[in-house]
Amino acid sequence: MAIEGEATPSQLRKGVVELAVLALLHRGEAYGAEIVDRLVRYPGLAISAGTAYPLLNRLKKSGLITSEWQESPVGPPRKYYRLSPAGERAFVSMTKVWTAMSADMTDLLGKDATHA
Repeated sequence: MAIEGEATPSQLRKGVVELAVLALLHRGEAYGAEIVDRLVRYPGLAISAGTAYPLLNRLKKSGLITSEWQESPVGPPRKYYRLSPAGERAFVSMTKVWTAMSADMTDLLGKDATHA
């Protein structure tokens, strides 16, 4: 059964972007606009603020990240996000799964994938 349209790439990207946000926060705390700016460096992972903030709220509600308001030296206070202990565990687990899946898919798709 073939799946058409943008739903499938969108769902795949959603999970990968979630892991990307966890990876950024694994490196250290960041505020929302900073997360968006960092992901812009990776065009396949770039997201808008309209996507980032609902994702951050969802991760917070699931207990994977925490947030704290901090004063900013150049403007209003900013909400900084960081991984919770559960988020650190989820990041490690998701990284292991991603590494195995990525290697398997690269092998399965082979060089033909770039010519599809």
